[in-house]
Amino acid sequence: MTDDDTDTTAPSRRDYVKYGGAVVGGGLLAGCAGRSKSGSTPDSNGTETGSTNETGSSTDDGSADTAEDGSYSVEMFPVGEVEFESVPEAVTTYNMGWADMVVSLGQADKLQTNRLSAPTLFYDRLDIDYDNDWPPLWQDGGIPKEVLYEHDPDAFLIDPNLIQAWDDNWDDSDVEEIESNVGPFFGCHNRRIRSDWQQEMGYPERAPSMLEAFEKVGTVLDERARTEAWLDLHEDLQSEVESRLPDDGETPSIGLINSGSSPENGEFYALYLEDNGYEMKPYRDLGLVGADAFAGVETGQYGKTDYETLLEVDPDVIVVHWGVTTGSVTFGGDGAFDAERFREKFVAPMENDEVGSQLTAVEEGRVVPGPTAEQGPLVNAFQTELTARLFYPEEFGEVDTEAPLDVPENEQLFDHQRVADIVNGDI
Repeated sequence: MTDDDTDTTAPSRRDYVKYGGAVVGGGLLAGCAGRSKSGSTPDSNGTETGSTNETGSSTDDGSADTAEDGSYSVEMFPVGEVEFESVPEAVTTYNMGWADMVVSLGQADKLQTNRLSAPTLFYDRLDIDYDNDWPPLWQDGGIPKEVLYEHDPDAFLIDPNLIQAWDDNWDDSDVEEIESNVGPFFGCHNRRIRSDWQQEMGYPERAPSMLEAFEKVGTVLDERARTEAWLDLHEDLQSEVESRLPDDGETPSIGLINSGSSPENGEFYALYLEDNGYEMKPYRDLGLVGADAFAGVETGQYGKTDYETLLEVDPDVIVVHWGVTTGSVTFGGDGAFDAERFREKFVAPMENDEVGSQLTAVEEGRVVPGPTAEQGPLVNAFQTELTARLFYPEEFGEVDTEAPLDVPENEQLFDHQRVADIVNGDI
């Protein structure tokens, strides 16, 4: 979707709730009611820009006009136009990519979340202070309203449709209650866009990209200078990478498996590089989508497959999605990448399996830790650099398998100190 594909008459979230149902006329989209929940488990592009009105609203350049009382509105799919009485002093996120947007804007102190994108990997090295000791939103198979009251932020950077898709106890009235008593929802589940409810509600065509959502968050938090600095850094990084990509077409085939795979039990969950959403952004930006070994391959529920199918496609490289987070609490570690744990969980079982040991990637030692799914501008910059080095080592440098995110200064694809400067406000 281009910048010209905008809808300046997009309805507010309350319009979605009021009208319900299907798409109407010039794009009135259903809110949270009446959708299938099949295919959605807790685990693209386009945006809407708002027209200015007397209460203050977002404009096409991403800024917001402010009313005399200090209130302003920002518009984004799927929540529509959301009014803020003042700049939020505290925000709660669920998706870690949205938390990273807040961190990227130097506002980590405003975050109320227990979910951050491998903070030891990315934030500690930049001396970013953060507090992720908040009650988890996801509890007992859902998101209780009580925990949202407990967080009590000025805004929830969360897609209310996501909560309802995952939690049967929620409906539109619960969303309205939280918005009335706590704060507005301003988020979009744009990490992965393939569930039935997302398809029915038009997410593939209308959900903002990561950078488009980031611009909106920058407007909400009144951080225009940092937002522009990040957009400039991202553009420079993309230009640097694109200017150095090999043009011989010799891209290795890629088998992307989720970190929930169990090589020891012969169970793998294939992921597809062509999927919409920001989790595949590094692969798209590096022109790797066409190298997907699983493209067109039939798999089971959630991409479940086995050693035999892996051997049939026999990718040159097997990438473990979320692999760089091996060492996090989830994997039984302290947060730093744990090469020994990665080998123990993913590599050794393949080497010891009769079929797995025949895989080209296993024979050549190319079962590698891949990027996390969750990324805002900061995490994405480091992960784009990592992905370039994984697949084009002759051009961008070899990845240190003991410390995959450590890059010699003379091989860095962007100025790492510049990232710290932006976060610290030294723009």
